[in-house]
Amino acid sequence: MTKKIIIIGGVAGGATAAARLRRLSEDAEIILIERGEHISFANCGLPYYIGETIKERNKLLVQTVKGMSDRFNLDIRTLSEAVSIHPENKTVSIKNLQTGEIYEETYDKLLLSPGARPIVPPIPGLQENQSLFTLRNIPNTDNIKHYVDTAQPKQAVIIGGGFIGIEMAENLAARGIEVTIIERGNQIMAPLDLEMASILHTHLTEKGVKLILENGVEAFSDAGKKVILTDGTEIETELTILAIGVRPENELAKNAGLELGERGGIIVNEYLQTSNADIYAVGDAIEVVDYINETKVMIPLAGPANRQGRIAANNIMGKAEKYQGTMGTSIAKVFDLAVATTGNNEKTLKRLGVSYEVVHIHPSSHAGYYPGAAPIALKLIFDKETGKIYGAQAVGADGVDKRMDVIATAIKGGLTVEDLTNLELSYAPPFSSAKDPVNMAGYVATNIMDGELEHIQWHEVDQIVANGGLLIDVREPMEREAGYIKGSINISLNDLRKRLSELPKDETIYVSCQVGLRGYLASRILKNHGFRVKNVDGGWKTYSAVYGSNVNKNAN
Repeated sequence: MTKKIIIIGGVAGGATAAARLRRLSEDAEIILIERGEHISFANCGLPYYIGETIKERNKLLVQTVKGMSDRFNLDIRTLSEAVSIHPENKTVSIKNLQTGEIYEETYDKLLLSPGARPIVPPIPGLQENQSLFTLRNIPNTDNIKHYVDTAQPKQAVIIGGGFIGIEMAENLAARGIEVTIIERGNQIMAPLDLEMASILHTHLTEKGVKLILENGVEAFSDAGKKVILTDGTEIETELTILAIGVRPENELAKNAGLELGERGGIIVNEYLQTSNADIYAVGDAIEVVDYINETKVMIPLAGPANRQGRIAANNIMGKAEKYQGTMGTSIAKVFDLAVATTGNNEKTLKRLGVSYEVVHIHPSSHAGYYPGAAPIALKLIFDKETGKIYGAQAVGADGVDKRMDVIATAIKGGLTVEDLTNLELSYAPPFSSAKDPVNMAGYVATNIMDGELEHIQWHEVDQIVANGGLLIDVREPMEREAGYIKGSINISLNDLRKRLSELPKDETIYVSCQVGLRGYLASRILKNHGFRVKNVDGGWKTYSAVYGSNVNKNAN
């Protein structure tokens, strides 16, 4: 029997599913309903068209309606909106947005891929704001670019420090616009932990972006030309981008009686079926299982949406393929830096009450003697008892993507931190080091598991020193001129053995260096001489990312 399948929504999930369905069956009747004009576009590339890195608008169109219809023999109906679903009759009411006509269409199987829409809170003065935009699709993009091209604003405010907000900041700055980012939280890029996000805070400031943290928008005035913050500060702007997050497009599902989660996501099982077995759902509108901790979460990313579209299509056609969950592996460009994450961060694990350990390293992207090597800040989060990898974060100008992809693959393969030390990764001086940063992170983590290394974290240092703890900075005296941890004393690593008699054996000694390596060497020297010792993980570089440099203070 020929199956009739209706797909509501295109782009990553819906368009992928439609193409996969046709590859599986030449007989199926496939109808794709899309209320917009475009069924498949590069939504992740939209900010870069506004910033004119991508020069040609048609490059954003992954597939045209005609091209996809002809190649895959699909019935694609753009400018058509599914207004209601009737599961008991297996019909969908569809409105032709050009004519206003509403008609019924039957289905055997239905796939929902409605996506998520930008959150627009009821801020006073928002309705009167004549220069406020959100970014989700091609029409939004056209509106923003037309405004920038014609009005030529000199100042812009971006509300929200997530992926879209940060990418828009870079691209508006590329157009010569003075950008201010307003973020209610204490950091940008929520998937990162604070010390990693702090590297980006510094970089944004260096690039001329004004960053306002722990402050929100209370109101707009003067037709949007003034933004009034929670603390009363007023900021003048000629352009405002609202990018505080997205919420699932769940109205169709809700009205059809499908089960929704606490945050409004459509609940699906491991086969991506909703509470109605004949209705599937994919993409930003669904709740997914967190691959690391198995809780229900909302993770709006293109990669998982594509994968879900393929799996749903397989299952609609009779296969029984399970969606294994989402790790949240992601990467973004922030001016000259790349920032990438995978798995869970510390904030998530703390909230769930999961015990974990952390290491920070600062290796070069490739061999230091080969030109162009750039530092990478790499954070690895793991279970100290089992070596299970919970997540990782990295920031750097080069080599961030491949390290994060290796760790994401390791997590998926069930590898431990010890397994990271045994990975045989490609090496030549222009590309890596003989010990790749991923290997190095594994070595440090394994040292902790084996009891060879004990350490403390950046946020514990000040309290330990304030309580009278002895902190030895084992860098060279000249290095301290660029900043040091207040309360530390300086004994360089090369002098440490000569000065052991000066150190107490009845208390824990804390050691610190630039990035953690010399601190580790110092800790081994001290431990082998009978001292109790802990290293400051990540050294001055991790500590100063959050607390800044005291370069103007006396370094003696």
